[in-house]
Amino acid sequence: MKINDETAGKLKYGGYGAAVGAVIVAILGFTMGGWVTSQTADKMSDSAVLASRAAICVAQFMKAPDHGANLAAFKAEESWKRYEVIEKGGWDRMPGQTEAMGSVSRACADGVEILLDK
Repeated sequence: MKINDETAGKLKYGGYGAAVGAVIVAILGFTMGGWVTSQTADKMSDSAVLASRAAICVAQFMKAPDHGANLAAFKAEESWKRYEVIEKGGWDRMPGQTEAMGSVSRACADGVEILLDK
């Protein structure tokens, strides 16, 4: 089967149009459509998990039976070492865990400090 010049031109420019359209869709998808790469999605999910664990930690700290003494110890500690009070109390561990995720105690200390400022 032989392709005439008109059909060849249509195929050529149709291919160019499809390629340009695909590039435009990709650009719009990533800039305005909310598309993200898997690496960005992993970072977003890690930060969401950290935020939820920090919120649970703050709630555990505030609901502890000896809340007043814990709060006094927290306030007495230097701001850059307050996460150690959280670690010693074990509030950074989620229910059922024996070890906490490393950054939870720091995020929790930040959350408790925010509550103290209110």
